Amino acid sequence: MNKALLRIVTTGSVDDGKSTLMGRLLYETKAIYEDQYEAIKKVSLKKGREADLSLLLDGLSAEREQAITIDVAYRYFSTKNRKFIIADCPGHEQYTKNMVTGASTANAAILLIDARKGLTPQSKRHLTLISLLNIKYVIIAINKMDLINYSEVTFNRIKSECSNFTKNLKSVFIPVSALKGDNIVKTSINMPWYFGTPLLGCMEGIPDKFSNLSSFRFSVQLITHTEGLRGLAGYVSSGSVKKGDEVVVLPSGLTTRIKKILTYDKELEEAQEGQSPLIFIDKDIDVSRGSMLVCRDNPPLIGNKFEAMICWMQDRPIKGLEGKYLLKHTTKETEVIIKVKHKINIDNLTEEIAEDLVLNDLGIVEIETFQKLFFDPYKENSYTGSFILIDPITNNTAAAGTILKATTGKSSNITWSRSDINQALREDQFGHKACVLWLTGLPSSGKSTLATYLEKMLFTKGKNVLNIDGDNLRHGLCNDLGFSDFDRDENIRRAGEVAKILFNAGTIVICSFVSPKKVHRDFVRGLIPKDRFFEIFIQCDLYTCIQRDTKGLYKRAINKEIKQFTGITSEYEIPPNPELTINTKESSVKSCAQSIFNLIYSKDYTINPGKNK
Repeated sequence: MNKALLRIVTTGSVDDGKSTLMGRLLYETKAIYEDQYEAIKKVSLKKGREADLSLLLDGLSAEREQAITIDVAYRYFSTKNRKFIIADCPGHEQYTKNMVTGASTANAAILLIDARKGLTPQSKRHLTLISLLNIKYVIIAINKMDLINYSEVTFNRIKSECSNFTKNLKSVFIPVSALKGDNIVKTSINMPWYFGTPLLGCMEGIPDKFSNLSSFRFSVQLITHTEGLRGLAGYVSSGSVKKGDEVVVLPSGLTTRIKKILTYDKELEEAQEGQSPLIFIDKDIDVSRGSMLVCRDNPPLIGNKFEAMICWMQDRPIKGLEGKYLLKHTTKETEVIIKVKHKINIDNLTEEIAEDLVLNDLGIVEIETFQKLFFDPYKENSYTGSFILIDPITNNTAAAGTILKATTGKSSNITWSRSDINQALREDQFGHKACVLWLTGLPSSGKSTLATYLEKMLFTKGKNVLNIDGDNLRHGLCNDLGFSDFDRDENIRRAGEVAKILFNAGTIVICSFVSPKKVHRDFVRGLIPKDRFFEIFIQCDLYTCIQRDTKGLYKRAINKEIKQFTGITSEYEIPPNPELTINTKESSVKSCAQSIFNLIYSKDYTINPGKNK
């Protein structure tokens, strides 16, 4: 029998008995070897007590010394009806980030409450976290009932105390004794007043799938070539898809049909949530890592601004407005700007205005990404609604986050309006195919001069051509942008989107931008079919650029009058594999322009010497 898998997170206050409970479950379901149990008995006997099943979970020496759980311990066991992966999370407040990590993939939660203590502030904190992390099903186990003579009155009082924190959850309350085994696997004779199901029975009855099966999402991780066909390897995060189904490919928005679905050992008629198949489509359209196949009738949101809840995981706090972090979402990675809005008081779920977030804080932030993402609110899709933030200096995870809502971007009810005059018709009319020529290099390296000459050269040859200059854009479309890192990044993003529109209109687009970062040039490259984008590195030594600088910007940067000036105080990342490198110090403008023309003219699929030459 193919048993369903359930992922459960367990938590509770310090010394509420989580590890003992998990040890009891492992012991009762025969998930440990007899020699393991005997070893535990010997260790416990030396301490003058009966077999301490918590030792099965407390793996770190620091935990054994402090008698608390610090790290997240994952354990697997199985019954005849179900398979389980349980994350035993730390209860202490200072390890909130560990709990968030352990709960990130959970379908359900078990919260332990010490019957002697009742609902503590830390228990409230954990119930709040469970709610914020959108874990719908929670079992609240009132533990150590043996120490209060199995009192029904106390059990009902604690159950009532929890009511305000469980109103949005599907919850069940069970009186247990993890130490004695009461109501863990079998109904306890010590509590005849409890008519519910024991803990293990409740765990077996929790549904294992909560997603909307109409919300198909397939994140492309790798492009392969199998049996002479191009396959898309990736992960089905939600929904399902069958052979013959029509899907939309993002970011292009083009539709296609599923031609074939393979796994490592067989062909499938249908790919379902949680699987990582190889999918073949019936059209040869542009798809790459980071693309997503989605349901046509229920697409995700598309945008680069959203509001999110994050748990801060670094010792160094994040201030009110910060950049320089990388965001990893599904199979995409992009730079971001983060604005702290509120800190969440997780004792009562209120939002407090905050200037920063420190280690283990939960907060509401606004995030703006350089690249557009395809996402859903976390409550609708936990995979496309979650992300991590990475510190690019240390490469450590700085935060884990869940998307609450889009603040700008394309709504799911906004679709691309297509013209009856497509790109192929325009190219046939112009007599040549479209392309994007992206000229990049240091300030004063000769980009604008060369772009102007090249535009005139192509125009006189009858080509439909347009030069997009960075300064010109800043007079209109980008006149709201300054020269901060983010504004410079946004300037390139907008330029790339303009180039894409002109390219789709059949134009040869010349773009002359410093564009010092490879990630941003790669972003523009990703907007254009790979055989129609030409990155051209305008090579020129710094000394020559300074000598050519008629605006005096280099001099001002050297005198520290201008901050973050590329080549002086800000790095320029040399293209590792440009389509063409041109040295403007050693060659004339005419010669450089001819080299570019020869490059694109030699690609007969790019410049078609048909109607005009």
